[in-house]
Amino acid sequence: MAGHSKWANIQHRKGRQDEKRGKVWTRVIREIMVAARQGGGDAGANPRLRLAIDKAKAANMPADTIKRNIDKATGNLEGVQYEEIRYEGYGIGGAAIIVDTMTDNRVRTVAEVRHAFSKYGGNLGTEGSVAFQFKHCGQLLFAPGTSEDKVMEAALEAGAEDVVAGEDGSIEVLSAPADFEAVKDALEKAGLKPELAEVTMRAEAPIALAGEDAQRMQKLLDVIEDLDDVQDVYHNAELDLE
Repeated sequence: MAGHSKWANIQHRKGRQDEKRGKVWTRVIREIMVAARQGGGDAGANPRLRLAIDKAKAANMPADTIKRNIDKATGNLEGVQYEEIRYEGYGIGGAAIIVDTMTDNRVRTVAEVRHAFSKYGGNLGTEGSVAFQFKHCGQLLFAPGTSEDKVMEAALEAGAEDVVAGEDGSIEVLSAPADFEAVKDALEKAGLKPELAEVTMRAEAPIALAGEDAQRMQKLLDVIEDLDDVQDVYHNAELDLE
């Protein structure tokens, strides 16, 4: 994967997410509730809940809001029950797209996702149609100029699976999802702060899109991401929007 394209695309995605901060709390609250319902309200024994709480704190969510939603999920307060549904499909130029949702109404959600795909040039596929093109893993990305030797030493000692140097000097650390927290903590203790740190679906075979195709793909992704029930969108398009 071209390092320059990866860095530019991730910075672009982060920028667009920052523009949509109004939706961040809604998505984080859903994640907290589902994580707490499935694994219990004790963050010390529930890694998924710990990650959700970290996201909430990063979004400046008050502690009492976090606690209230954990209590709703674990039955201490009345709350909405969400279920997780994953959709897979194709975008412009055959690019693969995964859409993770949390919903209290799956009929509404599938209708909205299907409409977004069909209206903006994509096609909703069947379960498993594109997931094989992605790897579920922990991903940490460091800015160009970070010491590769220092990252590699700390990451591999902490149990990371791979360290990938980009053409532009950026460094990507990959781990098994279960090892993500340990790897992230070890890197931060070594004084290495990632620009991006998440458990994600990482594209294995990116597709380069430029010009009008890149613009159309970005529009499709924006529309999908703006749907109320959508939590995360993963894709394998490297967009040249310049």
